[in-house]
Amino acid sequence: MKILGIGNAIVDVLCKVDNQFLVKNSLTKSTMKLIDESEFKNLLTNLSIENTISGGSVANSIVGLSQLGNDVGFIGKVNDDDLGQKYEDGLKKEKVNFLYSKKDEPIPTGTCLILITPDSERTMCTFLGTAGKVNDEDVDSDLIKKAEITFLEGYLWDEGEPKKAFDKAILSSNKVAMSLSDLFCVERHKTQFLELAKNKVDIIFANEQEILSLTESKSFDEAINYVKNLNKNFIITRGEKGAIALDKGEIVECGTKKNLNIVDLTGAGDLFAAGYLHGVINNLTMKESLIKGTELSSKIIQKIGARL
Repeated sequence: MKILGIGNAIVDVLCKVDNQFLVKNSLTKSTMKLIDESEFKNLLTNLSIENTISGGSVANSIVGLSQLGNDVGFIGKVNDDDLGQKYEDGLKKEKVNFLYSKKDEPIPTGTCLILITPDSERTMCTFLGTAGKVNDEDVDSDLIKKAEITFLEGYLWDEGEPKKAFDKAILSSNKVAMSLSDLFCVERHKTQFLELAKNKVDIIFANEQEILSLTESKSFDEAINYVKNLNKNFIITRGEKGAIALDKGEIVECGTKKNLNIVDLTGAGDLFAAGYLHGVINNLTMKESLIKGTELSSKIIQKIGARL
């Protein structure tokens, strides 16, 4: 297996809303907020659902990699309920090896309400459900050893048990890639994330806000100088300014595609990571990998949801 992803197995529920809906419900645009089941149901009462998809950040990337013809797998915890079955079926349909045997859990399968505003930004409200209970027993070291790269998401650090799964995965991995996931996620776990970036992770994906927060930098140049000295493969997306990759002193940039009909930014970062990692496992150059990431993210933002 080329890449094994471990992350939150979340069923995405996509809804269109206006900006007032976010204000009324005290939500910060373009961020992810953790909510409980009753909050989730309350928010959903006044909304009409556009689509439901087997989601979760790393799962979206893994599906993208599968669609490019790579042999990939995913570990994420779901309940043996209706949504859990839908989740598994959704990944199998995309030819992803779903490497978790679902059981009857006391907590339902996780769901994420993705609220899309008229400017195409997405604001997420996540009820982690049983996804947030993934632990070291759910992670098979032998499977991880067989993968060239293990891909982990920063979101896993938002609950106690997943950290054990995270640590176990790192110990067994040949190479580790990680997404910082979300600005609030970085703010919550800055010290641990920096330690991971310095000592345990080989490839780190972040956007501009996240890297500024992680390095506590005042400017983008200051952040770049900081991460350059860590000698890791950092890939930083900058929205309209394109993307930049650094590795062992080398710095490469890539611009964005122009004149796109942007409808939904859900999954832009996830699919960018898929394209870049496709380049890594297929021996493309750093520049070629950035171009592949840009190509995939450009496609995904022109449709609703995080599936090509």
